[in-house]
Amino acid sequence: MRFAPALATLAAVAALLSGCSSSPLSPTSGPTAAAVPANGTSLAPADFAGAVKLPNTVLVDVRTPAEFASGHLAGAINIDVEAADFASKAQALDTTKTYAVYCRSGNRSKTAMSMMVQLGLSPVYDLAGGINNWKSAGGEVVN
Repeated sequence: MRFAPALATLAAVAALLSGCSSSPLSPTSGPTAAAVPANGTSLAPADFAGAVKLPNTVLVDVRTPAEFASGHLAGAINIDVEAADFASKAQALDTTKTYAVYCRSGNRSKTAMSMMVQLGLSPVYDLAGGINNWKSAGGEVVN
């Protein structure tokens, strides 16, 4: 019992430290990953934020142009996976680059990732849970 006040203080300090993050997740600032993720990998928001900062990485939003306009990750290009010209646009991408793909919830990005790999692009990885998960994790979105 005599340690109860000290334990309560330590618990409060730990809660404050773990609950505060120094900055929101960003594709342009913060820590960079040590290595390119494996081809076909789905990454949690924090891991995705670090990986997209690696050199020669292209961030691709595969949602519709309207969804893209409503808010996207900074630096992303938009190639709608459901558009008839997706394959031709993806085929025109630089095969020497790494592609980080995301959509709203993670479903369309898996489809896009598979198609991109079939077209010879590699490595390609996606954001698990899409931009919804990104926002829930405190990630920055721009218009």
